[in-house]
Amino acid sequence: MYFTIPEVAEYLSMEEAKIRALVLKGRIRAIHDGEQFLINKEQFNTHLEQMEKYRVMIQEYLSEPIPEDADVKDED
Repeated sequence: MYFTIPEVAEYLSMEEAKIRALVLKGRIRAIHDGEQFLINKEQFNTHLEQMEKYRVMIQEYLSEPIPEDADVKDED
């Protein structure tokens, strides 16, 4: 399934100008049909999966309690 730049921008919650710049730099693979760039949606699946895993990992890290410092109870 192919998307246009505005559709990809909405899908990724990014600005159209940023998507266009990434396409022109070659960071996002796209084909040009003479009028517009067409971008395959499937190339973002891995990225979105990795971002979700990273989000979960960060949430787990932030929810861990701060360990009590061993030096706090040491009164010389």
